[in-house]
Amino acid sequence: MDTPYHPPVKRSVEIAGHKTSISLEPVFWNMLRAAAEARAVPINALVAQIDEERIRAATPPGLASAIRVWLVTQ
Repeated sequence: MDTPYHPPVKRSVEIAGHKTSISLEPVFWNMLRAAAEARAVPINALVAQIDEERIRAATPPGLASAIRVWLVTQ
């Protein structure tokens, strides 16, 4: 069995026409991919949605943190 402990992996995503890099642990990338597939949307679209929600927060966290929180609260 593979261990879930792995350093973050940096990947590029595009949000509203702008490329940005996000560092997430592989387990979160897998969860994000599964969530996007379940919603039949590209990962970029799901990340953009999470980013919009994050920006509206009273104290917006960083994007990677927002993605992690979103994933574990779904």
